[in-house]
Amino acid sequence: MKTPFRLGAYLLGLAVVFGGAFSAGGAIGATRPAPADIGHPAHVNPSQAEQKTEHLPGGLQVSQDGYTLNPELTTVTPGEQAEFRFTVNGPDGRAVTGYETEHDKKLHLIVVSRDATAFQHVHPELSAEGVWSVPLTLPEAGAYRVFADFVPHGGEGLTLGAELYAPGDYTPRPLPAPSRTATVDGYTIRLDGALTPGTVSRLTAEISKNGEPVTDLQPYLEAYGHLVALRVGDLAYLHVHPDGVPGDGVTPAGPGITFYAEVPSRGDYRLFLDFRHKGAVHTAAFTVRAEQPAAAPTATADHGSGHSASNQARS
Repeated sequence: MKTPFRLGAYLLGLAVVFGGAFSAGGAIGATRPAPADIGHPAHVNPSQAEQKTEHLPGGLQVSQDGYTLNPELTTVTPGEQAEFRFTVNGPDGRAVTGYETEHDKKLHLIVVSRDATAFQHVHPELSAEGVWSVPLTLPEAGAYRVFADFVPHGGEGLTLGAELYAPGDYTPRPLPAPSRTATVDGYTIRLDGALTPGTVSRLTAEISKNGEPVTDLQPYLEAYGHLVALRVGDLAYLHVHPDGVPGDGVTPAGPGITFYAEVPSRGDYRLFLDFRHKGAVHTAAFTVRAEQPAAAPTATADHGSGHSASNQARS
C-alpha cells in the first residue's frame, strides 16, 4: 500500500536518487571528464567548456549558450490556476524580445511531473518587455519540470528547463509499463518502430477510432502531430521531427504520422503525442524502452573442414 508523504520528503528523496544517477552516469551514456592531474589545478578554457556541454540533451540546464530561463515563481497551489510568468535572459543579461517562429509558435512550454505521468503543452504570450505569461494549473501536489523550447532571433534552437513545485501530500505514481498502444478520448493509437540509442529512429503512430483508421487529421503546429520525448529519470528533453508537411500534396492526413527521433542512451522514455481531429487536440502517452539491437552472430570457421577442403583441392 502506498502512503502519501509531504513534498519536502519527496524532494529530499529526489536529491538522493539524482545524486546516485550522477554517480552512475556511465551506465546511461553520460561522459565523465578525465580526472585532473592531482599536482596541478585544472584549467579549462571557454571553448573546452562549451565542447563538454554541447552534447547534453535539452532541458537539463537552466542556462545554456548565454541564455537563462528565469521563472517569476517556482511554487504554485495544486489545483488552482496561476499566472506563470518568466523571461529568457540573453547573453547581455536582458530579457530576450526577438524570437523565431518554430512549428507555428515563438515558444513552446512543456510542463511534466517528475514521475513522467502528467503532461501539458502550452503556448505563452510574449509582452513587449520580453515577459512570457500563461495561465497554468498543476493538477496535484508534486514536483514538476518546465521546459522552454525556443529559437532566439538569429540564433540556434534551445530547450531550457527549471523546477516547479506544488506543495502538499504527494504519492508518486509508478511509471506505466512499456506499451505500443494508447487510448485517449475514444481514439486508439498504435506506435510502430524501435528506439535505438545513438541512431535516428523512425516511429509511426497509427490512429484509429471505433476500429476505423482516421484519415482526416487536421494540422497542429504545422504538422499532423507533435511528439515530445523525455528520458525517464532526468527528463532529458529530446527534439523529435515529424515527416512531411500538411498540404504538400504528398503527406497523408492519417492514419499514420511518422517521426524521427534520436535517443542518447538505453532506458525508458516517455513519449507524448499531440494530434488534432475534428477541432480538438488530443494527447496520447507511451512508455517505450530504448535498447541496443542484438548483435548478429559471428560465423566461426571450421578449421577441420577447411583443412579437409584444402587437402581435397590439392588432391
